[in-house]
Amino acid sequence: MALLLHPRLFSVSINPKQAFPARRAPLRFSVSAVDMRVESGGAGNNGTAILWYKHDLRIEDHPGLVAASQHRCVVPLYVFDRRILSRFSDEMLELLLFALEDLRRLLKEKGSNLMIRFGRAENVIGELVKEVQASSIFVEEEVEYELCIMLDIIKESLSTISFKGGNPKIVTWSTPFYDVKSLKDLPSSFDDFKKLKLPVVSSVVSPELPGNVMNLSWGTLPTLADVKEYMDDISDGGNKKKEWTSISKFSAENLLQRKKLKRNLDLKPADLKEEQGSGSKTTQRKKSEKSVFVTSQGSLVGGGSSRVLNALAAYLRYLEGTARDEWQELHEKLRLAEKREGASFQALFGSALLLGIISRRRVYLEAIKYEKERNGGFLSPFGYSTTTVAAAINTVSSMEWYWLLTLKGQRNEAGNFSIQIWRWNNYLIQYTVAGHEGPAILLVHGFGAFLEHYRDNVYPIAEAGNRVWAITLLGFGKSEKPNIIYTELVWAELLRDFIIEVVGEPVHLVGNSIGGYSVAIAAGLWSSLAKSVVLMNSAGNIIPEYSAFGYSKKTDRADDWLINKMIRASNDPGVIFVLESIFSFDLSLPLNYLLEGFEKKILVVQGMKDPLSDSKSTLAMFRKHFRGIAIKEIDAGHCPHDEVPNEVNSIIKEWVVTLESQVSPVASKQLQQ
Repeated sequence: MALLLHPRLFSVSINPKQAFPARRAPLRFSVSAVDMRVESGGAGNNGTAILWYKHDLRIEDHPGLVAASQHRCVVPLYVFDRRILSRFSDEMLELLLFALEDLRRLLKEKGSNLMIRFGRAENVIGELVKEVQASSIFVEEEVEYELCIMLDIIKESLSTISFKGGNPKIVTWSTPFYDVKSLKDLPSSFDDFKKLKLPVVSSVVSPELPGNVMNLSWGTLPTLADVKEYMDDISDGGNKKKEWTSISKFSAENLLQRKKLKRNLDLKPADLKEEQGSGSKTTQRKKSEKSVFVTSQGSLVGGGSSRVLNALAAYLRYLEGTARDEWQELHEKLRLAEKREGASFQALFGSALLLGIISRRRVYLEAIKYEKERNGGFLSPFGYSTTTVAAAINTVSSMEWYWLLTLKGQRNEAGNFSIQIWRWNNYLIQYTVAGHEGPAILLVHGFGAFLEHYRDNVYPIAEAGNRVWAITLLGFGKSEKPNIIYTELVWAELLRDFIIEVVGEPVHLVGNSIGGYSVAIAAGLWSSLAKSVVLMNSAGNIIPEYSAFGYSKKTDRADDWLINKMIRASNDPGVIFVLESIFSFDLSLPLNYLLEGFEKKILVVQGMKDPLSDSKSTLAMFRKHFRGIAIKEIDAGHCPHDEVPNEVNSIIKEWVVTLESQVSPVASKQLQQ
């Protein structure tokens, strides 16, 4: 494991000459009650404004709508763009459609409407700008890399088109939670941030909208079947892409149970668990007409803003008795989702928050309002009076912290690292990538580390003609740390989806410590995603009851930079949930069972001075129970890639070249399709 009880045991150093290249940084601006950023010139507020809805499907507490309403005419727009929709599960797509239906109704009540279009956003918006002669385009700020790139494409596309009256302004807006004056001065430590005691910004009311003065085709809201058919029609990547999409629907737990059954490891067919997501089976209660669980699976709070606010009121008042059917239904779902204290709020409301049916700060303000009602108008300095209030406030406060941390990194630290953001299961995940061509390699860190643990590996390996990704797993570094139960299976599923959604082709998986065990699970369960596996002082058994754990040996590599990074992460909200997972890891399935049939594609890089494990015995077990395995002994401790990076880089580069040379050009091309 790479988590160390004392920071000086964790070995990393930084080479200032090797910096990760950065994506072009957004323009800097301060955060205030209504945060607006104008990107280009235009005709001012007298013209027509296009309001592009993405993850802000509401009219209440919507700064973008408030600003757009100052124009002569407002055209609210939602684009069914595959690049956005592909990130959603079927249930999320269904939730989206309910939210859009309610949003259109609310806009009509304001004398407006919601335009529905299909296609690439840059094409749709470009055509619409011409049609309505828009002077401004309002769009909510995003941090996800693909969505940032999408906005860049739109800006570039609009700059190449000639518009009557000049190019439209692009106004990027956000809904700030805290009154942060400058992201540059934002503390990196959450403890230091809390000491600032920044006020929470008040929500804004729904504005009056100018009536629609143009005769426009607003489009028809599609059904779920329509959306899925649309996604299938324009999907690219052929059969391989469809195969990958289908395998992501099966949980690691279910597949592991089947693998155990196949190996006759004392498992009966009855022990196989059903896939998660069958929300209709979680309760026997008949769904109320006012149910806040609107999807067919019935596991997520959704609908329109008023329905979600009703669900929030029910959640906060869990300790109170109620005769309302929809509240009783939510209370039952709450109990089922409370896997650990406070976890139910994210589980039930996370998707509604992602779609922006309700804002994070609105949740906070409603929870504070209820807390004051319970306490005669006061807030106790000793904590919140109910676990539900605490869960709601802690969840949205944590989400806002990671959002701010990400924004700060993009705007003020872009020169140091090429940090990109991917959203997985509603959570923000950091990663970096180097190289433009060649085989794909994914580097996975150990417990307590982060992508920068490979700071001396990413570029040297990429410069040898490879494309190299390094990821910060959920719960570590500056990736989000939600209130969930962390397991090696969670990280394996994250790696699976990262390969499918971000890398887009089979990879050589490289993992250290618990990262090694996670890549072994991913390769063993979804073998089509992995070209090979490189295990560096991996956690996990080789035969039942044999376990190998340990820590770094070269303490001189634990420099101040690394220690400060670890200390910063240790103060983040949610870190306690990750640390608790140390005591619940299940490494019972041996590596030789996981990687059965993969033997000739396995490289073991073993630091022979790992102080808490017998490396010689470990390698003896590998040699005995794996056929055709490659082994490299390294004069290092638990993290050889960091302690002796040059040596490890040479080994990995040679390994990849050797394997790739064994694959014909035709077969290699087929793997990438």
